Amino acid sequence: MNISQAAKASGLSPKTIRYYERIELIGPASRGENGYRDYNTKDLDVLRFVQRARATGFSVEECRQLLSLYQNPERHSSEVKSLVQGKLKRVEAQIVELNHMRDTLQDLVQRCPGNEVAQCAIIDNLADQETC
Repeated sequence: MNISQAAKASGLSPKTIRYYERIELIGPASRGENGYRDYNTKDLDVLRFVQRARATGFSVEECRQLLSLYQNPERHSSEVKSLVQGKLKRVEAQIVELNHMRDTLQDLVQRCPGNEVAQCAIIDNLADQETC
């Protein structure tokens, strides 16, 4: 199948597939007599794997590690679990940070009257000045 068909079947754009090939996240596709990329079922499995991993929040480098494990029949599930546990820990830390940001923003919104007066608690807070 050509790159457009592979893109449609994998949920990735042709541009993304070319990018992943260029950075060597995925191997180069074979080429047909016409010089166009030609993807087989195994290639499509890898593209779908990467698409699902990226949709789950894994970085390109994390996908590289996961792909290495995916393609290694000698892998231990403990390696995969450890990688995912590390990702989960980082996501949970981000959630804590985002919750703190949300709380701060909610506080700022409540403290600002949002009227025609120039005085604004949000601006004062961001400028680190006394708020009224």
